[in-house]
Amino acid sequence: MGDKGGDNHSEVTDFILVGIRVRPELHSLLFLLFLIVYWMVLLGNLSMIGIIVTDPRLNTPMYFFLGNLSIIDLSYSTVIVPKAMINILSQKKTISFAGCVAQLFLYALFMVTEAFVLAAMAYDRFIAICNPLLYTVRMSRSLCIQLVAGSYLCGWVSSILQISVTFSMSFCASRVIDHFYCDSNPIEKISCSNVFMNKMVSLSLAILIILPTIVVIVVSYMYIVSTVLKIRSSEGRKKAFSTCSSHLGVVSLLYGTVSFVYLTPPNNPELRKVASVCYILFTPMLNPLIYSLRNKDVKDAMRKVVWKKKVLL
Repeated sequence: MGDKGGDNHSEVTDFILVGIRVRPELHSLLFLLFLIVYWMVLLGNLSMIGIIVTDPRLNTPMYFFLGNLSIIDLSYSTVIVPKAMINILSQKKTISFAGCVAQLFLYALFMVTEAFVLAAMAYDRFIAICNPLLYTVRMSRSLCIQLVAGSYLCGWVSSILQISVTFSMSFCASRVIDHFYCDSNPIEKISCSNVFMNKMVSLSLAILIILPTIVVIVVSYMYIVSTVLKIRSSEGRKKAFSTCSSHLGVVSLLYGTVSFVYLTPPNNPELRKVASVCYILFTPMLNPLIYSLRNKDVKDAMRKVVWKKKVLL
């Protein structure tokens, strides 16, 4: 590729993804693990989308957001997992330059979009519990569409900025990315450029994304808890909290795994890869389970679908 100072991104045609370092005899087992969990991601999220679309009782703002959450979970897993599975069994383990750009862009897009959709869901629960008489007016169909569209717009803008600074760097002779997908941090490690600006942009984006979404979620639940505690009936308090427990579980799972990924010491890349597997595979697998197990409407809709299938058979 030439001398260190002379290599730039225009001369890079592909990268090598190291993947998760395991003994060769465990490659098949790792592939099987990815395959099973990814199949569960597909099954769970497609089932959730199908139930929400087909059951008229779930035609509400909360389930509109939940359907979009399932689309996002399914999408960012699909952006990364199939390529990672191919590379597990492959000797070359390469990804084209364009493929790497696309993977990082889509991964960042869906990750940021999910954070904003979860904030919109918290606002929805706040209105439902604290202002129930105004719920149908405030949470109109047009507002829900605007909130989801705005979430995707924020994800698109942040992704454009992220890939612009990441792939404007010059790269050294090594094309080896020590990860199983294209992420900005391991890409920076093979750059010959000064990455200070990249880190500042990444930090700024993280603050602009995490701070407002966390504030909306925390403030919404402060009002929700305050309102629920004023309910005299224990049954009423239990019912109000049950409508929020699934969302709180998903929020905790998302921010917990993301924190695990990005707070893992950079000198321990293998631990960071394991943390990434939790976020990319296990979180999208568990989200539909959390909602289906904790939500009476979803369970009733699933029973209805299963009963129809039994009748047809």
